[in-house]
Amino acid sequence: MPHDAQPDPRFEDFVFLQAQNAGLFLGQIPHPSSGEKSLNLRAAKSVLDCLEMLDNKTSGNLTMNEQKLLSAAIENIRSLYQQNF
Repeated sequence: MPHDAQPDPRFEDFVFLQAQNAGLFLGQIPHPSSGEKSLNLRAAKSVLDCLEMLDNKTSGNLTMNEQKLLSAAIENIRSLYQQNF
């Protein structure tokens, strides 16, 4: 990690939003309007792919905490995806 990497609160919000979307698509979170849980593996895989791409493209440009958050989100989503695939 570069010493001059500055935290950006939008990054944390973005990762949390993507993780929440993945949780919705993987049936972990009920749909806000229907209250029902459903599975959409294609959408979940799309979120996972985007976060993995973000991880690759931001390599070396994140703070340690940002990298930990992103890595944890990817691993959690990947694990849930694989359980449902």
